[in-house]
Amino acid sequence: MRQVITVKDVETLIKNGTDISAIPADAIITPAAQDLLSELGRMTARSTTSALQPSAQTENPSGHVSNNSGMDIESLFNSPENAHRKEQICEVGRRMWARDYLDGNGGNISIRVDRNLVLCTPTRISKGFMKPADLCMVDLDGNRKAGEKKPTSEILMHLEIMKAQPRAVACVHCHPPYATAFAASGVQPPNKILPEFELFVGEVPIAGYETPGTIEIARKVASHSSDHSTILMANHGVVAWSDVSVEDAYLKIEILEAYCRTIAITSQLGAPPNRFTSGQMKELLNIKQTMGVHDPRIGKDISEIALQDDAQWRPGVICASPPDPKCQCQSKKAPVAKDRDESTEELIQQITDLIMQRVIEPS
Repeated sequence: MRQVITVKDVETLIKNGTDISAIPADAIITPAAQDLLSELGRMTARSTTSALQPSAQTENPSGHVSNNSGMDIESLFNSPENAHRKEQICEVGRRMWARDYLDGNGGNISIRVDRNLVLCTPTRISKGFMKPADLCMVDLDGNRKAGEKKPTSEILMHLEIMKAQPRAVACVHCHPPYATAFAASGVQPPNKILPEFELFVGEVPIAGYETPGTIEIARKVASHSSDHSTILMANHGVVAWSDVSVEDAYLKIEILEAYCRTIAITSQLGAPPNRFTSGQMKELLNIKQTMGVHDPRIGKDISEIALQDDAQWRPGVICASPPDPKCQCQSKKAPVAKDRDESTEELIQQITDLIMQRVIEPS
């Protein structure tokens, strides 16, 4: 069985002064450990020609799937490190369910465990009550390689994101109400309003609608993943990817949902929100750059960062009450329905007068 090398293992080797070449040639190096080795500039030809390269997979007489270098995928699936990842996925599922980001068996979560292998949630199971034993593992083509249950039907979207964006370690998809309302309305969340949103999420594009679970929607979403880590799906929901962890991907969605809720409330107050000045926005993007968070707006002329059209997300406040001369509300009296003629209006007025008379002068 091939040895699994984690970030902790690499750190231990460095701490003990052991040369990185001591890592077995056929070892499975986790994505996070690969990143650490890359940063140290000590990746060798060995690691790129064996453990890191996808390879053809065959089935041995015992029924366990393995690749040409002899990796036992079933053992990898049940390894201690992946047991921890399974717990993380289940915890994020419970958190999303508790916050009403999921409905029925909706939503799905994935995390890459090797260059060509991904842990993911199964289909037709509530993410709020999911257990580690429910998870499964697929390759980048969506073929199940381990686990008892069938993978989520939307795993193709996760895989296309990971193919298009090699830095993507984890993906989370769900249906938070306020963010989904923006997606259903085709309205992109406005910018230059809250600093937390700009720093940790930024501009959120909307991928056009396609039938869920198809390669078409997967490719539409993935086409935005180079510049954006959080993407709205028209008439569907939201998906986020992270180069750190599944929790980090989930937190992007939590920030987006809180922001969309705030914007929805703001749109009802009858006054436009204060927006960041160009200087304030530039400061935020500079901070974001020092954090190492990618944003396509970094380096651009601030004047080129257009404001989202207020008319899209601020349709106005409709007031059904009689107009009050002291009220600053600019709403007009609700129009009378076309099918209500003058005689009907007169009858309604007579009935109203009788009721008011009885209230004022009780018998």
